Amino acid sequence: MSDNIAIAPPHVAQVLDGVRGSAARLGVTLASMTDQQARQPSALAGWSRGHVVTHLARSADAYHWLLTFARTGAEPGPRADATALDRAVREGAVRGGAELVADLRISLDRLFDAAASMPAERWTTLVAALAGWRHPAWFTLHRCRRELETHHADLDLGYTSVNWPAEYVTWALEGTVAALAAQRFPVSRIDAEDLGRSWTLSATGPRVRGSGHALLAWLAGRGGASRLRSDLPLPAPPRWPLPPVPGWGRTT
Repeated sequence: MSDNIAIAPPHVAQVLDGVRGSAARLGVTLASMTDQQARQPSALAGWSRGHVVTHLARSADAYHWLLTFARTGAEPGPRADATALDRAVREGAVRGGAELVADLRISLDRLFDAAASMPAERWTTLVAALAGWRHPAWFTLHRCRRELETHHADLDLGYTSVNWPAEYVTWALEGTVAALAAQRFPVSRIDAEDLGRSWTLSATGPRVRGSGHALLAWLAGRGGASRLRSDLPLPAPPRWPLPPVPGWGRTT
C-alpha cells in the first residue's frame, strides 16, 4: 500500500474535518438556490442542478451504508445498486430547491453521525465499492469529500475548481497520478507549480504544467487543457475517478 492512500485511524478525525468543511461550503452555496435554479442545467450533460444535489444525497446514503456495515459487521438492509441509484436520482431531481437541500442535509448528518460512532479499530475494516474494488472504511470519507468538492463545482453556482482547497487538490492529484501511472497514461511528468509538487509517470510523453486545481480539473473532466502548458499535445484523460492504486483488491 503506497503512502498516498495510506492513513492510520488516529488521522480519521482530520479527514472527517475536511469532509465537514466541504459540506459546509456546499451548504452556503445551496442556501439561496431557488426552485427555478434547481431545474436549470448543471455543468454535467443531461443533469439539472436537482440531479446533482439528489446524487450527492444518495451517495451520502451509500457511504452511510458502508460505514454502518464496517461498524456492525452486518448489512444494514438492502444495498441500492447502480440501477436503483440512477432511478432515485431521476425521480428526485424534480423536487423544489428547499426539499433538495433538506434531503442532502439529512443524508450528510446521518453520515457524520455514523462516522462519529465508529470505533477506532473498525476504520480499517474492508468494504466494497459498487464497482467491485475494496477499500478500508476510512477511505469512504475521502470518497465522500471528492464527491462534494467535484459536484459542488458541477452545480455551476459560482464555486469552481479554483475554490478547491489546496490540501484536497494535493490528495486527489496524488491518487489520480498513481492510478494513471498504473494504466500507463501517456504523460511523462505533471508539475503542480503552485503546490510545489511534481510527479513522473513515464519515460516518454508530454510534460504538463499548471496550477494544481487546473491540473485536477483537466484530469477529472471538469476543464480543458487551455489553462495548462505542455511541450506536446496532451492525451484525453480516462474516465474519472479511478480506483485507488495499488488498492486493496477486488470482491471478484
